[in-house]
Amino acid sequence: MRFLDRIDSPQDLRKLKQDELEQLAEEIRQEIIDVTSVRGGHVAPNLGVVELTIALHRVFDTPKDKLVWDVGHQTYVHKLLTGRKNEFKGIRKHQGLAGFPKREESEYDTFDTGHSSTSISAALGFAKARKVTGEDYDVVAVIGDGSMSGGMAYEALNHAGNCDTNLTIVLNDNEMFISQNVGAMSSYLNKIRTAPLYDKKKKDLEKLIRNIPAIGSTMVKAAGKAKDGIKYFLVPGLLFEEMGLTYLGPINGHDICALERVLGQAKLKKGPVLVHVVTCKGQGYEPAKKNPDIFHGVGPFSKETGELLKKLAPPTYTQVFGKTVCELAEKDERIVAVTAAMGSGTGLSDFGKLYPKRFHDVGIAEQHAVTFAAALALTGLKPIVSMYSTFYQRAYDQVLHDICLQNAPVVLAIDRAGVVGEDGPTHHGVFDISFFRAIPNLTIMAPKDENELRHMINTAFTYDHPVAVRYPRSNGYGVKLDDELQVLEKGKAEILREGKDITLIGFGPLVYMCLEAAGNLQARGIEAGVVNLRFINPLDRDTLIKQATISKKIVTVEDHILAGGMGSAILELLELENINDVTVQRIGYNDFVEHGPIPLLHKAYGLSVDNIVKTAEKLVNEK
Repeated sequence: MRFLDRIDSPQDLRKLKQDELEQLAEEIRQEIIDVTSVRGGHVAPNLGVVELTIALHRVFDTPKDKLVWDVGHQTYVHKLLTGRKNEFKGIRKHQGLAGFPKREESEYDTFDTGHSSTSISAALGFAKARKVTGEDYDVVAVIGDGSMSGGMAYEALNHAGNCDTNLTIVLNDNEMFISQNVGAMSSYLNKIRTAPLYDKKKKDLEKLIRNIPAIGSTMVKAAGKAKDGIKYFLVPGLLFEEMGLTYLGPINGHDICALERVLGQAKLKKGPVLVHVVTCKGQGYEPAKKNPDIFHGVGPFSKETGELLKKLAPPTYTQVFGKTVCELAEKDERIVAVTAAMGSGTGLSDFGKLYPKRFHDVGIAEQHAVTFAAALALTGLKPIVSMYSTFYQRAYDQVLHDICLQNAPVVLAIDRAGVVGEDGPTHHGVFDISFFRAIPNLTIMAPKDENELRHMINTAFTYDHPVAVRYPRSNGYGVKLDDELQVLEKGKAEILREGKDITLIGFGPLVYMCLEAAGNLQARGIEAGVVNLRFINPLDRDTLIKQATISKKIVTVEDHILAGGMGSAILELLELENINDVTVQRIGYNDFVEHGPIPLLHKAYGLSVDNIVKTAEKLVNEK
């Protein structure tokens, strides 16, 4: 019987001996590989924190003590150890375990996460609440070194270091996030990793000072200054201690005994403590260890070879985007690309290899990426910022003030727009239309297919003002890609099918659902027109009014929240034009969307051909 099979809670974990823990760690790794090879998921991050997670649950009295995970994609081990191992095979499956911490799923999940750089803020909130509620518990934040490039982490450190609140911060340093880490913090941590052991050298030097005849005791009284000198000599900067935190480390993150000893020390210290743990992403599985960026988040793979089990399919929108930007950059040296630790995820890896001087990965710093790009644009360059829709939420103020208020010609590539599948509500891109549509000066486009995406990216670079292009995570339709790129007429929709009884309006790839639904409606004696909106800002006023006047009935279909979305824009136009005799039925999301395969989610929330037909038929038959 496996040791893992005996673990129903951390209480069981605390009964095991050290040699048994090593065997348990191997069993956990094998379980993760077995499940993710079939289901896909975040492989490398979880393999890297096996020993760390075991040590945390042994040293701290969870769930009484609060464990807050940053991002949360590394919590598979945590879930296996906290009573969810029997459900683990269904992780990321629709209505199964979430791939991230989820409070409604377990009392051990203290805080819902999914975006980076949040754990220290949340943990400090819990720690401060103890004084108000009168409770007694420890609080631990686990944050990766990649997340330490996010500004929110420093805001929290600045606050934590300025108060005497007991708090343990575990810095999981694996030299990697989605893409290779960049920036000063990454270099700083590397210096710490390679520096002499700080604690040992500090004690040796203090002992030496004490033994100096006559003046030793005097120098000890000046230990504060001496300590500072020791710090700067042995570990360059010691940024964390200068911010008011006690620094412990670096510690081997795969040595359970060492981890337990240092975490125990941190637990006893007063005030905020930072424990620097060095781990290896993909530890214990060679394919993930060699390719941590690929195995950060991956689909099904062969566990024997690590080879991805890819089905023959058309290229993804992301791949087509990356290829198109490279083509355009070859012809125009002013084109530069900016991303925030998502170079491979947004299809810009090839751009970075071909044009390294024109490629800027700023790390997990979405706000900085946008303002940085605004300044690039004001010098005459043509920057394109490529990030996931869900992460643009973090840079809203910068898009509004630094780009659009100044009318800086920046292209915003919004990858993973719409639902993204198994990563769930923290990663679905279903809010960008509503929060971007309100901003003046910003043109917003969405292609119906991968070929139209090429033309839209080309068109965006011809404008002298900000442009946003949104597209999904999925594969394209396999349509032929034009060799010659076009410039689309600004704000012009495309009528794909004429119809007098009802008009179906789609924005993005769901246009093809509208076309199929129109064919089904024709078989039922209903003539449905289909409009590929293409631009939501500005709207094609003339085309929309004409179609509304002809059919008097409209169904809008969008992979987005209904509040403030494309359907809302159509209703606003009709109200502005004082057109009161047209009925509009909107299809989209009304709330946060759970995790699951994209086709299943579309169907569950009414984004299907059958539902479009049913909605249109009912609308046509209404008096």
